[in-house]
Amino acid sequence: MTPVVPAHLTVPPQRGRDVLNMALVIPLQGPAGIFGPSCESCAALAMEEVNAEGGVLGRELNLVPVDGGTAPSVVATDVDALIRAGAVEAVTGWHISAVREAVAPRIDGRVPYAYTALYEGGERRPGVFLTGETPDRQLAPTLEWFAGSAGVRRWTIVGDDYVWPRGSARAAHRYLRRIGGTVCDEMYVPLGTSDFSGVLRRVEASGCEAVLMLLIGDDAVEFNRAFSASGLDRDVLRFSSLIDENVLLASGADNTRGLMTSAGYFEDLATTSGMDFAATYFRRFGPDAPVLNSLGESCYEGVRMLTELMRRAGSVEVPPVMAVSEGLAYESPRGTVEVRDRHLRQRVFLAVADGLFWDVIQEL
Repeated sequence: MTPVVPAHLTVPPQRGRDVLNMALVIPLQGPAGIFGPSCESCAALAMEEVNAEGGVLGRELNLVPVDGGTAPSVVATDVDALIRAGAVEAVTGWHISAVREAVAPRIDGRVPYAYTALYEGGERRPGVFLTGETPDRQLAPTLEWFAGSAGVRRWTIVGDDYVWPRGSARAAHRYLRRIGGTVCDEMYVPLGTSDFSGVLRRVEASGCEAVLMLLIGDDAVEFNRAFSASGLDRDVLRFSSLIDENVLLASGADNTRGLMTSAGYFEDLATTSGMDFAATYFRRFGPDAPVLNSLGESCYEGVRMLTELMRRAGSVEVPPVMAVSEGLAYESPRGTVEVRDRHLRQRVFLAVADGLFWDVIQEL
């Protein structure tokens, strides 16, 4: 039976030996759908730059969007169908870890896969490359900063109920034990939760000094609004390792007091590479472009990383790409980055919300 390309794809793969199709798996619906437009725009910018440089090994790069906001099993089936049909030769994109956990085994090392989201760590499957931040370089130094600079050691954890929040929470327990910290309470809610009244009662009763928010997109928005409406923002800080300008805008300026994050990229980070990227982005997409943020920029990283790997390998096949990956360094909006153990080594910065913007206060 001849493999069939999924008919519901919004942009079908191009045909021809002079085209390299890359699946771009990003959320177009669900709680994480708020990130989709930024992800798609940043990836498109990377594609255009790659093609202006001559493409990938003399072939024009073409992105094939796949909705990563549906059920993980559905996303995995769509990606598998594209690969089986020979319609894509690489996969990248920002999507939640539950989707990666379904997609990676179905890819099974047949094509290179650059997963761009920050994640809980530990991914080792062949052919998988990771551009996002991991808890050891993002969460651990943040908790140390809170303990040393703000005297905060009592935390309550609130997360969505899937692999990334639970894995990150386990890491937080380890890091807090190391610095004499405490988890006062820990709770998980289904993706798509909008009523946080019971959660907030437990937060208040826990006696914590700060909340570790491990919530995605719209869930984080609803939590922020309810948190401020309850008055907890007067006394309790919030830190989320996955929150962006989209969430700030949707939460509203009155609901971001005491909210902090850390990431490898911020639009307002005053580095030459970051400012150049922002200028290029807004020249390309105009003043009404989707808001620029670390999650969207990560999709730019995914396209560039795979391009650099393939160019270095002289091939799009997984074995030669893996063989040349260690130590690959290149310039990106995040500065000089380097591939180590198939993860992107990068600087990470701490920021505090100032209304609808992030004020980057230091490098971790």
